[in-house]
Amino acid sequence: MNLTQDPMYVGGMLCVFAFAAVWLGKFSWGKRVGAPILVILITALAANVGLVPTATSGHPVYLGVFSYVAPIGIFITLLDVDLKSIKDAGLPILSMFLLGALGTVIGVCLAWILVRPDQFIGEDGHVIAGMFTGTYIGGSINFNAVALHYGLNEKADLFAASTVVDNLVGTPWIIAALILPKYLQTIFPRKKKIREDEALSPAAVAERITLKGISAIFGMAFLSLAVSKWMAWQIPEIPEIISLTTLALIFAQFSRVKQIKGTHTIGFFLILLFLAAIGSLCDLTTLSGLGELALPMIAFVSLIVLIHGLVIFGVGAMFKMDWDVISVASQANVGGNTTALAAAESLNRPDLLIPGILVGSLGNALGTYLGFVVAGFLG
Repeated sequence: MNLTQDPMYVGGMLCVFAFAAVWLGKFSWGKRVGAPILVILITALAANVGLVPTATSGHPVYLGVFSYVAPIGIFITLLDVDLKSIKDAGLPILSMFLLGALGTVIGVCLAWILVRPDQFIGEDGHVIAGMFTGTYIGGSINFNAVALHYGLNEKADLFAASTVVDNLVGTPWIIAALILPKYLQTIFPRKKKIREDEALSPAAVAERITLKGISAIFGMAFLSLAVSKWMAWQIPEIPEIISLTTLALIFAQFSRVKQIKGTHTIGFFLILLFLAAIGSLCDLTTLSGLGELALPMIAFVSLIVLIHGLVIFGVGAMFKMDWDVISVASQANVGGNTTALAAAESLNRPDLLIPGILVGSLGNALGTYLGFVVAGFLG
């Protein structure tokens, strides 16, 4: 029996990594980095030294985290959302999200000219370009949609190479986008719509969690996830995350639900597990097996993300946008709505939770559409 493959072992280690990240976050240097970033880095290191398997191996624990833990974390986190605090965040984050999408398209076109991926990938170069257009506008759903349409998923080596490079380049940007607002706010202060005393950090809030509260929280979460999956099956046009978000907001309006203790702590813990799974996607061993395809593919994708970042942060700075809003919008582009929520939670911006999820859901449609457009144009 291989201990490192045992689901109980892997699940336990993810919890240990979350504990370590929170513990390290109590030190002065750890506070500057933050538990969300620390848990990504710790898990990435552990996965690459063989302490835990990488997510690219398709381990069932990671699949469970992405399929169940992450959406349940979203639901529980949203139970504490104050709808009054998000009224001013909608338009700014939407504009930044659309700007980020434009930055991705510009990045793909410029990277295509400078790197010429069609020369080392071959006839599928335009498909790869379309896949990365989609994934850096709304997340991996778009990546897979374009790949399935063109049948690239049937070309195992090329599809695996694209997936590995996507994870290795996308994850560092997720970390960078969480770090940048803190330092940019110090150098170039921006006025925030939310008052500092209104923001609640889940890691800092002391909550008296009761058995009754835990039962209520997970009861609502499990049942709502089941209902949202059933609704997505009945009406495929309505994304599962939209149904889940709507149910969370409905529950959150009841005073009895608002009085339940533990939503901050439990929700943040589940978000940390999701980010740990993100860190396990950084598989350097798989990258080394890509051979000559690795460097040009990394150059192509890195250039896309770099140009996206320059456009969204550069233009956002010109219009004096809130750095946190820019970061969450970029996370919605590159990682999708779950990563956007994790960013809002990590940046201590509860007012950006719902807007981040909504623009991330918009990216699921917009990213797929633009992915096909770019693939068709370059092809």
